[in-house]
Amino acid sequence: MRKGLTYFTLLSLVAVAGSTVCLGEEMLGDVTDGSRAVSVHLIPLLTEAEQDGEGEHIYPDDEPLLPFSTRQTCGACHSYETINTGRHFNAVDPTSPAGRTGHPWILAEPAAATQIPLSYRQWPQTFNPDMLGITPAKFVQLFGRHMPGGGVGEMLEQSDDPDESLRAYVTGPLEINCLACHAGHYGYYQADFASEIPRGNYRWAATSASEFGSVTGSTTKLGNMYDFQVPEVFDDPLIRPPAVTYRQGTFDDKEMVLFDIAYKIANQRCYFCHSSIDATEEHPEKWREDEDVHLGAGLTCVDCHRNGLEHNMTRGYECEWETSDNPLAAVSSCKGCHLGNDSEVPVAGRFAAPVPDHPGIPPAHFDKLLCTACHSGPWPKETTIRTKTAMAHAMGTLGSNKSVDMLPHIVYPVFAKNAQGKIGPHKLIWPAFWGEMKGSTVEPIDFDIVSSVTAQVINRQDVPRSGDWAKLTDEQITKGLSLFASQVADGGQAVYVTGGRVYKLEDGKLTSAEHESAGAYLWPIAHNVRPAAQSLGVRRCEDCHSTDSGFFFGLVPIDSPLESARAAVKEMVEFQGLKRGLTWFFAFSFVFRPWLKVVTLLSSLVILGVVVLYALRALGFIAGVFVGKD
Repeated sequence: MRKGLTYFTLLSLVAVAGSTVCLGEEMLGDVTDGSRAVSVHLIPLLTEAEQDGEGEHIYPDDEPLLPFSTRQTCGACHSYETINTGRHFNAVDPTSPAGRTGHPWILAEPAAATQIPLSYRQWPQTFNPDMLGITPAKFVQLFGRHMPGGGVGEMLEQSDDPDESLRAYVTGPLEINCLACHAGHYGYYQADFASEIPRGNYRWAATSASEFGSVTGSTTKLGNMYDFQVPEVFDDPLIRPPAVTYRQGTFDDKEMVLFDIAYKIANQRCYFCHSSIDATEEHPEKWREDEDVHLGAGLTCVDCHRNGLEHNMTRGYECEWETSDNPLAAVSSCKGCHLGNDSEVPVAGRFAAPVPDHPGIPPAHFDKLLCTACHSGPWPKETTIRTKTAMAHAMGTLGSNKSVDMLPHIVYPVFAKNAQGKIGPHKLIWPAFWGEMKGSTVEPIDFDIVSSVTAQVINRQDVPRSGDWAKLTDEQITKGLSLFASQVADGGQAVYVTGGRVYKLEDGKLTSAEHESAGAYLWPIAHNVRPAAQSLGVRRCEDCHSTDSGFFFGLVPIDSPLESARAAVKEMVEFQGLKRGLTWFFAFSFVFRPWLKVVTLLSSLVILGVVVLYALRALGFIAGVFVGKD
């Protein structure tokens, strides 16, 4: 009876909406009718479906009360599978374009002397989680705190381990959490979503974060045959299965729920995953920094980063339009917005953006530099600084580690050349991991094996409470490589990667050499954007072209748990593909540029005087000819 009422309610909503429901696969909420008015989402809460069925209507007197499913509740009017192809969810899809390198997931474990960038996308210098034996279930447990759900979060049953497949029914899938972005209610709390992940409460996470409900209990101590729809009572008080309580006033008199849905997503919804802070003792707080100039002008994140139903969000970098189907990709970069493109209709000056003239700047700069090189990130100094990000350091979660030394160690701004040959600011991380070398290829060892072996090498008591590296010695690396030798396949050799070098044993002695697999991983940054008056070069050329310029000669520390490697540094020019000697000599020439200008001006005046003198003499000669003089 109640299921029939659910269908009747949904049909009534369609009729009341007065919208045209398109034929085919399109659903009620997929296509707008053109109105800019906000639709009221007074809808039923639906449970997770069973075996391609449909979710049940949740009523406040149900026993037990179940969490609502976003796939069913939101998917009743919106094409969930289309949304699941979006940029935030499609990393595991091998057919989706990788696009420009971005922030990786970073597995950081000081007790295993490991910090390694992971990605399902084909980004150079990152490693697929499968290479470390990290299954989708393990991946969600590690990083689900800052995942939007969908994608890998709904692949938990696709495991070769039968225990993991069974466990997926107990924890539930991590469905797309639509409210993470679209919640407009002040009571929505993403940190509650994150707190459900280590408790194994994936199907309950969205309900816990919403303003409607609260969740108690955990699946971590439940057996693999536990049925969440038939809750049990355990004698052990420490075993408490997940339970839902919906707050009073959630349901109206027709058992419907009012969702406060935001179409134009507020910045604070983006900040939970996309925040960063300078990790320095002298500058630890955000209130001491100015915000991005675009936000100060009143823009929001989604003004530039836009998407349609397919959630193919623009990322806002040059050449994105070459791989993106988003029609706004070409005009959502710095150049596209401020300078426009070659379209028939002028598009420069979007959002009242000023159209820059760049007077006095040689055109070569625009061929060799990204806009962000001069306008984004902190001002380049003698050395880079560390930064912490939400995705890498679990910022925003309950009980997060606030130490500035916590792994992973990310530094910026590193002015490096991108794949298109242009220089711009980047963030950088030096990988450190135990691996296996076959020929010239290095691949990481299964992390479960790494954890068990390194426990015999690194004393957990030596790991600082700050989450920083445990100091590693050459002797410990030698011991570790000896233990790992029995774990590698025939023809392979155990190695340790850190500080841009690969360490291995040769005739029982520890040796090291630079290797491509040990190279730093860099990803470009665009924020915070500084106003034009604070851009590089606004004062003089020497902002960059000087012998002590941070832009070319700033130092990039090489991060490593190995004490003997911590003093090493690289200069910016090494990441720019430039020769240091020529770059330094060119910068040194700017010392004499003012003199050259004076000499040039004086020489020009002398030449002008000579030209005027001879012009006057020539004029006298011509005048003499006309008056008959010889």
